[in-house]
Amino acid sequence: MKYLALLAATLLAGCATPHARRTDVLFWDQPHREANFRAMETQYASNIVRHGTAHPLPAGAPLVPAFEDGTTLDAYMAAHHVAGIMVLQDGKVRLERYGLGADAHTRWTSFSVAKSFTSTLVGAALRDGAIHSLDDKVTRYIPELAAGAYRDVTVRQLLSMTSGVRWNEDYSDPHSDVAQMYEGRRVPGQPLLVTYMAPLPREFAPGERWVYKTGETDLIGILVNRATGKTLAAYLSEKIWKPYGMASDALWLKDDVDGTEAGGSGVSATLGDYARLGQFLLDGGVADGHAVLADGWLADATKRHADIGVPGRGYGYQWWTWDDGAFAGIGIFGQLLYVDPARHLVIAQLAAWPVATDDAQARARNDFVRAVVRGLH
Repeated sequence: MKYLALLAATLLAGCATPHARRTDVLFWDQPHREANFRAMETQYASNIVRHGTAHPLPAGAPLVPAFEDGTTLDAYMAAHHVAGIMVLQDGKVRLERYGLGADAHTRWTSFSVAKSFTSTLVGAALRDGAIHSLDDKVTRYIPELAAGAYRDVTVRQLLSMTSGVRWNEDYSDPHSDVAQMYEGRRVPGQPLLVTYMAPLPREFAPGERWVYKTGETDLIGILVNRATGKTLAAYLSEKIWKPYGMASDALWLKDDVDGTEAGGSGVSATLGDYARLGQFLLDGGVADGHAVLADGWLADATKRHADIGVPGRGYGYQWWTWDDGAFAGIGIFGQLLYVDPARHLVIAQLAAWPVATDDAQARARNDFVRAVVRGLH
């Protein structure tokens, strides 16, 4: 009977390895990264995001990125373990290239690009009236946080990562908050993530300073789940994945015990569907002829709300922003969804960098974006 119970639990977890530590992903070696980033559902429990009838992505004029130092696209992809690149302009595919054995049907994990998915679902929940206001206290939706530092934090401050709650996002430190947030004791009826976040101490006054916190986007995911009464996967499917016309099912990782999806990471989708999400935003957040997002949401979410200490850049509602109007979802190990409304441009990149993040890798990715922009002309 014990064997049957274990087998049933494994099957219910979507064929994931039982009790796999979610944060082990930060410390995989390169072969495991390249194998597992395309098959996260074999490592962890997940929910399916059902797709619709494919939104067409017709071919456009071929584009060759123009790197300032003469680097070729093939050399860039090989040096940075890039699994896929797609560039859309005016809704047409101007560049599509794959590496690491990936192809158009490969689902690849997004890491923190998922934060921008979660933010977009907040915009949908506002339009639906499930979330009343960004100025609501977070505790209106997650009352378990009322006894600690989150008691005075608003939804808007959570979205802009200006809660003031202390946090360590060091991906290389196994004892950091980002490495420990899925560990600890379980409280019946309460997501493990909430159990971890509730007692965290205050470091700054709410709204005073920006500090990047993946755990807070997970809280936003829980907030959307409670406000709508739907899983993130089901709500994403209902609002965007089906009506806009994503071509393939996506996956959203979840806790294998309490079922909570990780709002701050864990979406796996094809390269083309990541690009379609960018195009959905360029199209004004309209799917199947209907506005999906609250009026004014897109402009508000993708503008600077917090200073990140980098000239010309900032942080919006779970989007990295540029003063020229571009915005991006950016994930560790090289993931990117870059949207430039002025140029009608979407750039999607999937990768398996050998490190979670560092300045040299980030500069190379920025150089690639600039090379694409130069290649448009």
